[in-house]
Amino acid sequence: MDNKAERRKFLGSLIVPLLIVTTMWVVKIVEVSLGVNLGRWGVTPHSLHGLVGVFTLPFLHANWEHLLSNSVPILVLGTALYYCYPTLANRVLLITYLASGLITWCIGNPNSTHIGASALVYGLNLFLITSGFIRGNRFLIVVSLIMVFLYGSFIWGMIPSLAIPQNISWEGHLSGAIIGVLLAFFLRKEGPQKEVYHWDEEDEEDDTSTGSATGSATGSVSDVSTDSTTEKPYWDVPTPSDEELTVRYRFRH
Repeated sequence: MDNKAERRKFLGSLIVPLLIVTTMWVVKIVEVSLGVNLGRWGVTPHSLHGLVGVFTLPFLHANWEHLLSNSVPILVLGTALYYCYPTLANRVLLITYLASGLITWCIGNPNSTHIGASALVYGLNLFLITSGFIRGNRFLIVVSLIMVFLYGSFIWGMIPSLAIPQNISWEGHLSGAIIGVLLAFFLRKEGPQKEVYHWDEEDEEDDTSTGSATGSATGSVSDVSTDSTTEKPYWDVPTPSDEELTVRYRFRH
């Protein structure tokens, strides 16, 4: 792939993540400008009203710091998803978006309301990490390692004893992580796979051709040896007659 195609692919991978982040910021700007609190529209577990939050969860944030902390990972992870898995990205994003909110609604504390895009962040991160190692593709493994390096510490956000004192939704984080791992497993046979090197095929072809050549050579030797049985041995040379000799020697006794 040339530089122009690579650039187009990268810029194309930015579109959906950028739209998500832009929507997150627009919602927060509207909320602050109008002086309203939209947090009540988050996921409230075990509540019929709280099911609305399954759709609004990623776009609602408590403050600017919360918003910023989710915006950068969404851009990075979303772009990596669309760049590495272009045929799977929409499906992975949509399922992670809805399923993580639904699982949060099921396992969360009914006396709490969950907001923020961190469930989506965890889902995308765990999908990228798990999928790269499952597929055995070198490029995807490198991407997985980069995600581990950048966001590997996110694992602490799934531990209740550490998350609850900081008012962090460990249920949302865990829900996203579960969906990301499951999607990586169930979609492992779709999209990019492990590389097949051409020299492996060439070696097999060489072995086949060598075997054929050996078989032909063996057949030739057999033919020669069969033909040679009809000929006289090299030592069975007829004695020339006197007329055929050009020089005759006589010895005195």
